[in-house]
Amino acid sequence: MNKPLLVVGNQNYSSWSLRPWMFLKGFDVAFDCDVVPMLTDDFETRVRARSPNGKVPFLVDGDLSVSDSLAICEYAIERWVGIDRAWPKSVAARALARSMVAEMRSGFTALRSQCPMNVRRRSGSYRLSSDTQKDVDRILAVWRQARSLRVGDEPWLFGEFGLVDAFFAPVVFRFQSYAVGLDGEGAKYCAALLAHPAMREWADAAIREPWSLERYEQVQI
Repeated sequence: MNKPLLVVGNQNYSSWSLRPWMFLKGFDVAFDCDVVPMLTDDFETRVRARSPNGKVPFLVDGDLSVSDSLAICEYAIERWVGIDRAWPKSVAARALARSMVAEMRSGFTALRSQCPMNVRRRSGSYRLSSDTQKDVDRILAVWRQARSLRVGDEPWLFGEFGLVDAFFAPVVFRFQSYAVGLDGEGAKYCAALLAHPAMREWADAAIREPWSLERYEQVQI
């Protein structure tokens, strides 16, 4: 049986590509991966032939092509993972996890704008705007709320690794790249996610990439 194919953008920059990649890896779903450099002359040619919306990431499984990070993950839940593994088991925790994924998908615009994902970057003196700091504070608050509902001693937001952890993976890279100050619980969670084998694999690939995109490198300090 052929493995599904996940097509992603630059691993150094593409936060939306990281989310389904991390989710599939975190649940040991076997898949092939094709990296298509963004902002290149042949990007649209390589992507539009197979992507429903002409963007990355997208997943090809047989004759089916699925776009959008969350849609890919939801498809993977139905196809391989199972809802009880991907989401917390209690009703209250599952409701909060779904709210967090939705907020991560559509919110935190100041953080996205001021601190684009750049795995290779290390900024020792990066001043966050007041709006970006509000985003950081909100993220840390929902992390604390999730961890208050955690079952067991596992380091993830709700105890066991789940979809919500995969969706916050790019935020953890951002916090590392821009030296964002964290509280004890936030720092502990970031350390756990950065130590995850899949996160290390993604970071190693990002560091080896030969491409550099100025729009992600030129950020205001």
